[in-house]
Amino acid sequence: MTRKTFVIDTNVLIHDPLALQQFKESDVVIPLSVLEELDSVKRNSDEVGKNARQVLRYIDSLKVGKEGNFHLGIEIPDGSRVRIALDEKRERLEEFPLPLDRSSNKFLLNAWLLRKRGEVVVIISKDFVTRLKAEAMGLEAEDYEKLKTSYEDIYRGIQRLEVTKKEIDLFYKDGALPQVEGLTFRPNEYAMLSATAENATAICKFNEKSKKLDSLISVQRDIWGINPLNIEQRCAIDLLLRDDIPLVTLIGPAGTGKTLIALACGMRKVFDENRYSRILVSRPIVPLGKDIGYLPGTKEEKLYHWMQPIYDNLEYLCSNTSGEGNSAATLQFIMESKRIEMEAVTYIRGRSLPKIYMIIDEAQNLTPHEVKTIISRAGKGTKVVLTGDPTQIDNPYLDKDSNGLTYTVGKFKNQRVFGHMLLEKTERSELASIAADIL
Repeated sequence: MTRKTFVIDTNVLIHDPLALQQFKESDVVIPLSVLEELDSVKRNSDEVGKNARQVLRYIDSLKVGKEGNFHLGIEIPDGSRVRIALDEKRERLEEFPLPLDRSSNKFLLNAWLLRKRGEVVVIISKDFVTRLKAEAMGLEAEDYEKLKTSYEDIYRGIQRLEVTKKEIDLFYKDGALPQVEGLTFRPNEYAMLSATAENATAICKFNEKSKKLDSLISVQRDIWGINPLNIEQRCAIDLLLRDDIPLVTLIGPAGTGKTLIALACGMRKVFDENRYSRILVSRPIVPLGKDIGYLPGTKEEKLYHWMQPIYDNLEYLCSNTSGEGNSAATLQFIMESKRIEMEAVTYIRGRSLPKIYMIIDEAQNLTPHEVKTIISRAGKGTKVVLTGDPTQIDNPYLDKDSNGLTYTVGKFKNQRVFGHMLLEKTERSELASIAADIL
């Protein structure tokens, strides 16, 4: 087999700082322009800066105790060779079709020169335009496929099954049902049982330990004025109220109730049951990657604008619970209790968070490494809830398959500590529902 040369773009290394170790038995080339871009962001305090520093430290460590130099290549344990490619200094090469006025074109020039020297070159970039320009020049270009899970085949969290009326009657009689023969369930997966001819239905949850389909947690009253409006919402509430499931993901388009339900269940657990010490709500601050420092004022004043959807949901819950006239007083009491905290995702890294009910909203805008950082902050007794819509991503280098939310579902779906629900029906209003369908 011909040995390939993979030319790695900056955005790939920022997305996955371990990317250089993923191309076995190959040459891995890092253009000098890529190193300069990493060097320019390494002082950032966010995840981008952290990943840039990690990549640069790894490259620096490769030289320790080894002969050779980066321009000829340094061997790494998996049979690959890491090389640094110097940029062409001329402003333009007659045969190269692009001006060298930007880093992306200098990056492509390195790949073009390597191919001209007879190497089998493959460009790895998460930038669509870079890949498009590469293909226009006859260069092979690919997206970085590591850390991806197919959104089209995503685990839904619920199965709809046709059973006999006898089985449904047995479920209601005993509160459980032996696993239906011939069917497999993932831990904490739900089932909608139907006997169509008799118009009988039941909702149950698979218990991994007993291998039975159990009843859902009984909810005797509304949860801060919220009642489930469809089967998926009822199952989502069950997941959120279970203390033995510390990681929950809720995926669905706008208006399906993901954030509202997560917040309502958090209020029940913190203020009514005293199960957790407080609620921590966080979102990726600026969708296009800027930091909250770009806004004037204190941290709380900066966060207010980005957390406005959370405040809107809180106000709605308080209104439902206390009535419209008393909602402001209830909201003030909640905020003054110091039992609900708003925080930027950037500042969760490094913290240890025990006995917290943590909601990460708009998690589809996080990379898999950022989600790993957040989940790994969970201390003893903490519950983490990730909500978002992978079809609505603002991060230019993520898509519905490579974002942290989809990746988490794909990796955790067989774990007992995890539960997931895909919400599809918009319940915000009739107008919102029609808009979601026809626009």
